[in-house]
Amino acid sequence: MKKTVFIAGMLLVLFSSTTFANTPPAADVIAKAWDYMRGKTSVSQVKMTVHRANWERVSVIKAWTRGRNDSIFQITAPKKDKGNGTLKIGRDMWTYNPKINRVIKIPPSMMSQSWMGSDFSNNDLSKADSLLNDYTHEIETTTQENGITIYTIKSLPKPDAPVVWGMQKLKIREDGIIIEQGFYDEDMAAVKIMTTSEIKKMGEKLFPARWVMRAMDADSKEDYTLLEYESLEFDIPLQDSGFTLNALKKPLR
Repeated sequence: MKKTVFIAGMLLVLFSSTTFANTPPAADVIAKAWDYMRGKTSVSQVKMTVHRANWERVSVIKAWTRGRNDSIFQITAPKKDKGNGTLKIGRDMWTYNPKINRVIKIPPSMMSQSWMGSDFSNNDLSKADSLLNDYTHEIETTTQENGITIYTIKSLPKPDAPVVWGMQKLKIREDGIIIEQGFYDEDMAAVKIMTTSEIKKMGEKLFPARWVMRAMDADSKEDYTLLEYESLEFDIPLQDSGFTLNALKKPLR
């Protein structure tokens, strides 16, 4: 009996050690996800629906990204918002309003503010690499769903990091697809949660076509912002001139 218990215990230790050894570092899982979701470059068209209990607004956005840091967005509809744009180069961000023909630089302290009145912030929309650089990461759980490994990662800000969140939590598939991202305040209370769905082939690889951000502290549970990818291409040549202030002020390319 003692021999059986000993062998069972040894198998448990061996299994646990193997599982731990095969688990990648949490930071590597996030880095892989960022690179997967953005590619070397990407060009997309996205319909954004900002939904509230008493009203709803729909916009169409054309977006270009390059690497982890550079992004440019232009609104193509509705007509009253057409031409509004946002440019992000590294940690610098600018917005452009064609009605006043003015470019405004956004300070880092405002990167967490709402983008175009949505539940997504400037950082969220551009998927900036702040999460990679300003947080430490730990894999909390590893689960299986339909034969796919899913990592739940807790990310805590580094000391003196210029961030507003007390914690972020992510659920990332082993192939790099983000299926959930939670944003928490300093008291570890959820402020907003993003989920993705409708994973299908887009841009020659699997990609979630629907992204929903819900504010957990909103007065109405009906408040949310929905992003629906209408088209998406990866790793196509993009010129440096496409990520400049002049490009921000130009009509849709």
